[in-house]
Amino acid sequence: MINIDRRTVTLLALAAPFVSLAAAAQAPEHGTSNTSRDMSKVPWMGSEQIAMLIYPGMTVMDLIGPHCMFGALMGVKIDLVAKSLDPVTSDAGVTILPTATFQTCPTDLTVLFAPGGTDGTFTAAANPETLAFMADRGARAKYITSVCSGSLILGAAGLLKGYKATSHWSCRDALAGFGAIPTDARVVRDRNRITGAGVTAGLDFGLSMVAELRDQTYAECCQLMSEYDPAPPFNAGSMKTAPAEVKTAMIDLVSDFSKKAKALSAAAKY
Repeated sequence: MINIDRRTVTLLALAAPFVSLAAAAQAPEHGTSNTSRDMSKVPWMGSEQIAMLIYPGMTVMDLIGPHCMFGALMGVKIDLVAKSLDPVTSDAGVTILPTATFQTCPTDLTVLFAPGGTDGTFTAAANPETLAFMADRGARAKYITSVCSGSLILGAAGLLKGYKATSHWSCRDALAGFGAIPTDARVVRDRNRITGAGVTAGLDFGLSMVAELRDQTYAECCQLMSEYDPAPPFNAGSMKTAPAEVKTAMIDLVSDFSKKAKALSAAAKY
């Protein structure tokens, strides 16, 4: 499991003043109105069990963005789960060490998560062992989640039938082949299925999950500690805002990926 002791200690130290001064905060000075939050009621500690699937060819940002937010949950236990404990190399060449296998991963999970990728995602989504693991843990997990094309893996494992879900724009429509309801939004929640759109949406997804697992104040503390205050230099981050020439070029670039995604879902038995 991931060692988060240093981060836990840091967050506890940051939280301590809020907790110890909470009583004083509840007793405002005479004539002064108090509209501040009662920080003593923030659920600082928890015991969530999170399993994050990793596989060769995944997009590392799909994993690391959510992991950054999950790792800020004090008391959390996170496993990076793969078919074996062999190193896993992402599509950008970053290598990550799994902490658990499909056999050793805890049975009952708070969160089951799948990152996306390109060809590696198709391989994972067609692998019987991977799908069996996802279906088994997904049958009991409190939350079933993904970012980017990781939703293709959820769909292939039969975990999105009848649920609204999102994905990277290049393969979102393919989710319909798995019986899902493709939804154009950065983070989509339908009951206990929570999915994020492409790549950087993993940060928004992660913060949404922190708020879900603890509360909004905890999530806002995580956002501030991460200094997550987006101010992109260009306004081309979505199909709604990107210049027409940019959209045309990117649609052409990923056309083969989009076709493979549709073929994968078309072969599903849902």
